[in-house]
Amino acid sequence: MDIKDLKQLITIVTASDITEFEIETQEEKISIKRGSQQVVHLAAPAPVYAPAPAPVAAAPAATVDAEPAGDKITSPIVGTFYRAPAPDADPYAEVGQVVEKGQVLCIVEAMKLMNEIEAEYRCKIVKICKENAQPVEYGDPLFIVERL
Repeated sequence: MDIKDLKQLITIVTASDITEFEIETQEEKISIKRGSQQVVHLAAPAPVYAPAPAPVAAAPAATVDAEPAGDKITSPIVGTFYRAPAPDADPYAEVGQVVEKGQVLCIVEAMKLMNEIEAEYRCKIVKICKENAQPVEYGDPLFIVERL
C-alpha cells in the first residue's frame, strides 16, 4: 500500500467512530488503533508454502473465460463499488471508452465517504470487473485498461 492510500485510510478511520481497524492481504497486514496515541503497524505475513502440484493432464489450447490483457486499476480501499454518482445518473466509464488522466472512473464508498477513483493515465476501458453496488476489497481489480 502506498503512503497516499495509507494516509487516506487513516483519515477515514479518524473521521469515524471506529477505534480499531485491521486489513490483511497476501502481501501485507495493516492495523490502525485509535486512542490517546494513533499507532499504525505494517507487517508482511509469513510465507505460505503450497504442496507440490499433482500432475495434470494437458490443458486445452484456449480457455473460454480468459481475462483480457491490459493493466488493472484496483480498489485502494475496502468498500462498495459504484459506477455512477447517483442511481439515475450515467456511469462514469463504459467499455471501449477512452478516458483521460485524472478522469473519474467510479466511486468506492467506505464508511459513508464517497471516494472517487481516477485514471492515473490516459487509457481505454477494456473490461469493468465489478457490478454496480458490489462490495470490493483492497486490491480487487475494478477495471482492466489499455494504456494509450
